[in-house]
Amino acid sequence: MAAPRAHGAASGGEEDADGDRSGAGVVSNEDSKDCILEPLSLPESPGGARLGEGPPSVPCLSCGERFPPAEQDQLLKHMIIEHKIVIADVKLIADFQRYILYWRRRFAEQPITDFCSVIRINSTAPLEEQDNYFLLCDVLPEDRVLREELQKQKLEGILEQQQREREDESFHGVCMFCSEEFLGNRSVLLNHMAREHAFNIGLPDNIVNCREFLRTLQRKLDNLQCLYCEKTFRDKSTLKDHMRKKQHRRINPKNSEYDQFYVINYLELGKSWEQVQSEDDRELLEPQEEDWSGWEEHPVRAVCLFCEKQADTIEKLCVHMQDAHRFDLLKIKAELGLNFYQQVKLVNFIRRQVYQRRCYGCRRRFASRADLRAHMEEAQHAPLLPDRRTWDQPEYYFPTYENDSLLCTLSDSEGDLTGQEQNGNVTVISEDTSELHALKRSSVLNQLLRQEGLTH
Repeated sequence: MAAPRAHGAASGGEEDADGDRSGAGVVSNEDSKDCILEPLSLPESPGGARLGEGPPSVPCLSCGERFPPAEQDQLLKHMIIEHKIVIADVKLIADFQRYILYWRRRFAEQPITDFCSVIRINSTAPLEEQDNYFLLCDVLPEDRVLREELQKQKLEGILEQQQREREDESFHGVCMFCSEEFLGNRSVLLNHMAREHAFNIGLPDNIVNCREFLRTLQRKLDNLQCLYCEKTFRDKSTLKDHMRKKQHRRINPKNSEYDQFYVINYLELGKSWEQVQSEDDRELLEPQEEDWSGWEEHPVRAVCLFCEKQADTIEKLCVHMQDAHRFDLLKIKAELGLNFYQQVKLVNFIRRQVYQRRCYGCRRRFASRADLRAHMEEAQHAPLLPDRRTWDQPEYYFPTYENDSLLCTLSDSEGDLTGQEQNGNVTVISEDTSELHALKRSSVLNQLLRQEGLTH
């Protein structure tokens, strides 16, 4: 449902000065300033809130023991010896700290046996000599989703970093072979070393964290180590002669230390650049029909209108909102006779009010969403919807959050269509976008926005 939007955004202050409820076609001065200039996204991490930044140390899954991130092996050893917990394929976890924090929270909510496969050793020995080990791996769907989400977020961060480096014109570097200095874009230095010294580490656009990459290579050369065969020599002259004569002015493709500097290594979970490349080549040589037999679709998780609780069905989410916030979406839909599009507008209206930290029941504004949630629960303002003309407006056809899965789970039955006809509403029909300039002049949205006083 992505579409242009003219949404409100959060602003400071505790309460609206006017305290009025806006009727149809009325936009307050304060609302006119609340423009959301960037797309919003709901948290997508499995189980609820988005995973936060990791602490300076990583906790054990079962106790209060903590280890520095650099001592990951010691933490894994501790969990095996002290708690009999084994994590499979650790090297494939994109963010180990956030992975541990997620499962530590889940283990505090439910028994470990609800998640882990139990492996019994010495099963033929006496009972007192037997031991149960708990295996945490991606066979568990929740673990698989978590690993894929961490990999996705890692890739997004890498691509953003790569784009910044591609556009950066303030790069300063020195050639490792002739000590010539270069200013401007990183590509100038990399192309110089490839052209003048036959040292090619790949296309600049395929590299990420270029400065750290060059520092790593320079450190090896300063330690008199050949970059390709990785032998160490007695002095710089001998090293340079060796790399020139043996044509070793290149990096060792088998050294996994360099994988972090190539974007291709972040593209697929658990696959190196060699595997990805070989699969691509094989597909080019042996075209095959697409096989969808192994397709698995992860369930859509909709987010609560008032907090970060998630559920895989609208029924479960509605039960949560009724129990936790006294908001009965299904009852409101039935009592007001809402069709699908009216439900969409109501959801988008509430999303925007919560994003702006405003109680739609009394129009008060709060410093944080936690304060707003506490107020609405205490005052029971969640079910206190404003006049229908306030939220049943064309502007709320467009989602407040781009990835709002709740909008995809709303009922779209024959009864909704009948109610739509009875209420005299107009069905939303997509417009032809082949001529964008003509569309901007003739779009029906222009007329709707002018009627509501929302034109720029």
